[in-house]
Amino acid sequence: MTTPLHETTLASKPSGDVLAIRGGRPLHGRVDVKGAKNLATKAMVATLLGETASTLRDVPDLSDVAVVRSLLEVHGVRVTEGDEPGALIFDPSEVESAHFEEIDAHAGASRIPILFCGPLLHRLGQAFIPDLGGCRIGDRPIDFHLDALRKFGATVEKLPSGIRLSTGGSRLHGANIHLPYPSVGATEQVLLTAVRAEGTTELRNAAIEPEIMDLIAVLQKMGAIISYEPNRVILIEGVEKLRGYDHRSIFDRNEAASWASAALATDGEIFVGGAKQQEMLTFLNVFRKAGGWFDVREDGILFRRDGELKPVIVETDVHPGFMTDWQQPLVVALTQARGRSVVHETVYENRMGFTGALIKMGADIVVHPHGLQDGPRRVARRDLEQAAVITGPTPLHGADIVVPDLRGGYSHVIAALTATGESRVSGVDILSRGYEKFLDKLTALGADFDVIG
Repeated sequence: MTTPLHETTLASKPSGDVLAIRGGRPLHGRVDVKGAKNLATKAMVATLLGETASTLRDVPDLSDVAVVRSLLEVHGVRVTEGDEPGALIFDPSEVESAHFEEIDAHAGASRIPILFCGPLLHRLGQAFIPDLGGCRIGDRPIDFHLDALRKFGATVEKLPSGIRLSTGGSRLHGANIHLPYPSVGATEQVLLTAVRAEGTTELRNAAIEPEIMDLIAVLQKMGAIISYEPNRVILIEGVEKLRGYDHRSIFDRNEAASWASAALATDGEIFVGGAKQQEMLTFLNVFRKAGGWFDVREDGILFRRDGELKPVIVETDVHPGFMTDWQQPLVVALTQARGRSVVHETVYENRMGFTGALIKMGADIVVHPHGLQDGPRRVARRDLEQAAVITGPTPLHGADIVVPDLRGGYSHVIAALTATGESRVSGVDILSRGYEKFLDKLTALGADFDVIG
């Protein structure tokens, strides 16, 4: 009997808030990655658009998934276990409005509720979202979302308790939308709203991440008509009705890259089952330049070092660039590279805060809060960008550190595993948002740690 995905166990979430980690031991073994949370949670929201039940497969057992499941259930969607582990069935036949208190109670710190707006406007003519949370890695404004929804014909009312939206009794209509930045969330909002809007929507400067393409595949299975053109243009021809889907999620490339960096940092060898080459091309290039070795196999990718680590220059960017979620675990490995590495963070303005703990552990990292103006660049400079200069190799030693956010927290754990001596990492419960069975995977790789409740 499978364990319901909304039930939290030690296997899926650290039961204590602190890990006592004894480092200096290379990680060796196999971990398997399932569906990407950045696709699974959005595909779950898409079930609201269908008139029949949908089945989503390879759904990861994560707290973000549990939040979306709860929000769907309070809106009347019946969620049951599927015919295989990690499969969920969503029956939207009795969708109804939910009370503010219920939405607020189940949303927690997740920012996913904003994506409920388009589907709920189509189904119910109204939607409400509370104040939005998420990782504290910088300003993630929802203005892109609200501006897009207004162009579709929605009325947006900001209240002290949140945001109320309505259609005024009319059907939403297609729109011409040009995003000022290729935001993944705003692109998802437009897709989830445009598929049932009357007329054609043209979205320019859209995000084109693999998870976006997988969401388009989900919507096409439901009966949507979506095409994409060069230069980040997506065309959506609205339809009156959509049906349910049966879909297997794309693998989580963020988690795969995290374990690859862990192998690099600890001088270990990790096989990541389920990882695929095509979606990780950009990461694999940087991994190799930094002194990593990998072997692409039919069922995953094997990662390890190939001699001494080398310094690299990295610029984060939207796909097909180097993902912002990849840079934090990589920085830990770069502390062990001989020479001067530079990481330019151009996506979020506060994503270098995690380096303070690494400095405390002995790393030589200098953060430039306004970026670096000198040197050649391929990614356009942004006002919000930061840069980190990492000089190594520097031995890391154990320390007491506090997790700041999801990817930064993972990086802290890997730094503790790389360091000599014992570290105490507090706030590790946040890792359940993005890493399924995290403690089990650490154990399988030979990590030496205790959970302190």
